[in-house]
Amino acid sequence: MFELAALGAALCWAVTGLVGAGPARAVGPTAFGFYRQGMVTLMLGAVTLVTGGWQSVTGHDAAWLALSGLVGVFLGDTLLFFSLVRLGPRRAGALFALNAPMAALLGRVVLGETLPPQGWAGVALCAVGVAVAVLGRPGRSGTHSFEAVRGRVWIGVTFGLLAALGQAGGSLIARPVMAAGQVDAMTASLIRVGIAVVCSSILVSLPIRQFRPQARLTLRLGAQIAASGVLAMLIGMTLLLFALSGGKVGIVSTLSALSPVLILPVLWIVTGARPSATSWAGAAMATVGMALIFLR
Repeated sequence: MFELAALGAALCWAVTGLVGAGPARAVGPTAFGFYRQGMVTLMLGAVTLVTGGWQSVTGHDAAWLALSGLVGVFLGDTLLFFSLVRLGPRRAGALFALNAPMAALLGRVVLGETLPPQGWAGVALCAVGVAVAVLGRPGRSGTHSFEAVRGRVWIGVTFGLLAALGQAGGSLIARPVMAAGQVDAMTASLIRVGIAVVCSSILVSLPIRQFRPQARLTLRLGAQIAASGVLAMLIGMTLLLFALSGGKVGIVSTLSALSPVLILPVLWIVTGARPSATSWAGAAMATVGMALIFLR
């Protein structure tokens, strides 16, 4: 049951990239992040108000969670959307999956957590697998808009790597607070996403064309953005928290990191074209690398 929940979380995150790709390109990555985070904040706020989870948070906890949201949600998500717009959901998702080995490396450097040879091998395999998945040929699905590369590849790759680093850093900052076991998970998510909304609102109000909304928010775009937020931040995160409540951390973490693999059959269904063998091989290598890290 717990393992299926972790797999369900990975599937949610895989589908999210496909659901959000179109709206992110339509309204712009900054506006997309602002709209999505704002919608999710309202949903989480309603849940927290009903459950009373806000009572579990101290001022000290809130400060660290806000910093975690600034780094992981605001910077991480915003940069991910920039990468998504430029590289498409498959490549951006593969790059973002590097947050797992990055978190392991940061844990080693910042928290002094040990990383045995098996862990280092996993980090290396993740890096190689993602490189193969991103730089390899897309296969028959290459003619679809989801596989179109807009602008220079290295710029999109840089955005994706920085997004993964932001996600890893945000997780690292929040880890001591959540490890104490006193803070309600939904309330913690509310604080992290809420601070991201504040920062995003400032960003979209700046007189910089690239940060401003590129299109009007129609009912259809709003529904797609809301669906993306519900899949990623409500259903996906809830499934992961449920899986962690009773499953083994290593197994749950590995299964929830299968998004780069699961996005390939979903992409196949959506586009009607089979991804290339290179894409499958790269995603498989990255997943094995994550398994080596989490199951060490």
